[in-house]
Amino acid sequence: MQWEVVIGLETHAQLTTESKIFSGAPIQFGAEPNTQACPVDLALPGVLPVLNKGAVERAIQFGLAIGATIAPQSVFARKNYFYPDLPKGYQISQFEIPVVQGGKVSFVLEANGKSEVKTVQLTRAHLEEDAGKSLHEDYQGMTGIDLNRAGTPLLEIVTEPDMRSAAEAVAYAKALHSLVVWLGVCDGNMQEGSFRCDANVSVRPVGQKEYGTRCEIKNLNSFRFLEEAINYEVRRQIELIEDGGRIVQETRLYDPDKKETRSMRSKEDAMDYRYFPDPDLPPLVIAQEWIARVKAALPELPAAMRERFIHDYQLSEYDAMVLTQSKDMATYFEAVVAAAGKDQAKPAANWLMGDVASTLNREGMEISHIPVNAKQFALLLTRITDGTISNKIAKEVFAGMWEASSHTDTLADEIIEAKGLKQISDSGALEKIVDEVLAANAKSVEEFRAGKEKAFNALIGQAMKASKGKANPAQLTELLKKKLG
Repeated sequence: MQWEVVIGLETHAQLTTESKIFSGAPIQFGAEPNTQACPVDLALPGVLPVLNKGAVERAIQFGLAIGATIAPQSVFARKNYFYPDLPKGYQISQFEIPVVQGGKVSFVLEANGKSEVKTVQLTRAHLEEDAGKSLHEDYQGMTGIDLNRAGTPLLEIVTEPDMRSAAEAVAYAKALHSLVVWLGVCDGNMQEGSFRCDANVSVRPVGQKEYGTRCEIKNLNSFRFLEEAINYEVRRQIELIEDGGRIVQETRLYDPDKKETRSMRSKEDAMDYRYFPDPDLPPLVIAQEWIARVKAALPELPAAMRERFIHDYQLSEYDAMVLTQSKDMATYFEAVVAAAGKDQAKPAANWLMGDVASTLNREGMEISHIPVNAKQFALLLTRITDGTISNKIAKEVFAGMWEASSHTDTLADEIIEAKGLKQISDSGALEKIVDEVLAANAKSVEEFRAGKEKAFNALIGQAMKASKGKANPAQLTELLKKKLG
């Protein structure tokens, strides 16, 4: 039987406020346990929550960026459940009327050697507080409770079940991560728990309209774990069904050491949490004037920047999409073009999406830490355009620039000079090389004249080899054609 995978993601983005969502307590990561919790976070008798305006503004920013509806009035609710690190016995969240409704996120999906632009529809994004943390290590068989995270402001971003593979889910999660960091509403630090994903996964026979029974995999804090967990869960569900078993709706955890998911608890429904409006918090009212002020202060958004790149630099939609997946990448691209000139926009885009991206991936590095500054890179592009070096030699120069990590803006010229990489464009020198190659490869010359086009490529290869890769390819090709008649 052929199976279709159905995936929806719930992402918790920690907001970049200085204090918690309903109290003035700080949210410093790594502090000693229970030093960042105040009476409100501890749920001491008589305390009352007060909503953090900064958290609301960040939710509005996100909603505007994804083209969502900002609810003019939303309601905070109590989500009731008992757990040791939840001192109130409930979590303040939003249920029926969230602050952000709808919206979409677009991204580039690379699969099977092809690239396509995909769009995932969002259901909602709502404000809520984080719970504390249970500590199970170094407590001599006991569990410790750290309430530093209790009350930390979160924006929970929920998708429709639009994704059909682990690769697609990871591509969406990366695009969402880039967006919230771009906006400055979340620092995106996955190691510190600032950006965590829960994956709802189910399978169904191809052609079936009804969704299968889903399982939720909680707290995936890396893109690699997200992909591994989904792929394992898909295999588990398919094998279980094909062996005659039945999928049980439940919450599961991912064990990265064993690379498998395991059951955590039966999946609760909304009714199990007994949601009801929090009597201590009035409805959140957001006036159009407030939305307008937030909108006016927004940075240039990825969608607008894509349109500008297409219009100003004559880039394709795909190129513009890739370059604006990251604010740092887009900023670097524009800095290179500003130094090299608009005519270098397409070559710059090709290099950034090709050699630069692959080198960054290999080094496990972000573009913000690239050792080659924009002016250095611009000079490299100029030296290709003016014929000083070929594209092939440019790769060697780029590698040298990367290793040098120099601050001088003329680094490309220094490497070209030091390694003797300047392209041979002198017609006399090239003619000598061609004559020697033709004389030494009479068989290839004969085959070419007999109609074998591949022989011409062989002669080009021999000539490039004789010039140690320094011959100007265009001039060499033209000269060789002329010599062969």
